[in-house]
Amino acid sequence: MPCWYYDKKELRETPSILDGISFETERRYRKEGARFIMECGTKMGLGHNTMATGVVYFHRFYMFHSFRSFPRYVTACCCLFFAGKVEETPKKCRDIIKTARGILTDNYFYSFGDDPKEEVMTLERILLQTIKFDLQVEHPYTFLLKYAKCFKGDQQKLQKMVQMAWNFVNDSLSTVVCLQWEPEIIAVALIHLASKLSKFTVQDWEGRQPQQQRWWDMFVSDVTMEILEDICHQVLDLYQSTQKEALQPTSPPQKPPSRADSPKAGKLTNSTGIGPLSVPQQPPPPVCGNGGVLEVSNIQSIKSLASGVPVIGPSDSQNLLQGPTPPGQPSGYHLYHAPPPPPPPIVPMPPYPSSGWGVQQTVVGHYSGSAAPPPPMPPSLPPGSSGYYNAGGRPSQQRY
Repeated sequence: MPCWYYDKKELRETPSILDGISFETERRYRKEGARFIMECGTKMGLGHNTMATGVVYFHRFYMFHSFRSFPRYVTACCCLFFAGKVEETPKKCRDIIKTARGILTDNYFYSFGDDPKEEVMTLERILLQTIKFDLQVEHPYTFLLKYAKCFKGDQQKLQKMVQMAWNFVNDSLSTVVCLQWEPEIIAVALIHLASKLSKFTVQDWEGRQPQQQRWWDMFVSDVTMEILEDICHQVLDLYQSTQKEALQPTSPPQKPPSRADSPKAGKLTNSTGIGPLSVPQQPPPPVCGNGGVLEVSNIQSIKSLASGVPVIGPSDSQNLLQGPTPPGQPSGYHLYHAPPPPPPPIVPMPPYPSSGWGVQQTVVGHYSGSAAPPPPMPPSLPPGSSGYYNAGGRPSQQRY
């Protein structure tokens, strides 16, 4: 099975970052896509496992592809659509697109193209190949409830702590902790964070052994406090970055995946791998009044052709029609027309004899008589009978 866990160095060298997107922008795109999946799934009545599976697919997909090539909201709809099949809570593609249309603005929904359903269905095949057909995903929710049932103490405070930890798990999907640690470790870290904030300290738990100093030693091993603190800080940083991103301008509209641009030319290399591949820059296409791109063809408009024709005076008309006379040509030779082709050669024919025109040729026939004899009768017909119906033994009918 493929390994879906990466270190921090690999997370700073994703295809989006190599494609020219900054680290902060890439993290913001991930958070926007994850929250869009959660909001869209909540409005459609999907369970938390389905939405979490879609978010994990979303994060794994962009470890192999760039946000420039695949718009995040189209990918988010595709991940939610595919996660519904995997978790056995399927939703129709048109219903997901309809819900997304109600959430997104026109600026963001432009990335779905003219046929949003076709864009999502086409991207589903790319998603399936990208995640290497590894469909089953585990989430911290299961382990959170499993660990909480073993705790002893005030049930009211315990319930409050579990609810807070559950909210932290929901928010952790907007980060990349699912690409760094297993769901068991994430559940332990977020329970630890919730217990600190709710002031509920786990003093005793069921099945405690003498060698176990902390409650998570019974469930996971070799987990240091530095790992738990790192996960907690990533979730807490999520709330601080939300205030900063509110002041940032919105992203420009992206093209649908079927019309997305290729990666930047500066990141491409030639066949030798020594230097960057120089790609000539094309002029931008003309833009119409409503912001759309005009279709430019090889056929120019009549007005543009007429505007490029120079104005000719009366004195220049004769010279233009006549044109210069090439050397070796008679005067009056037209430069702009090819000379007429030579006449075809005359092939001599043998003369006919004069007596042949007055003699009428006799056509030799196959029969010497004036009329051809009737064809022979078929062998199956008896003598004296004729006609098609008589051949089958039917009595002859008299026609009136």
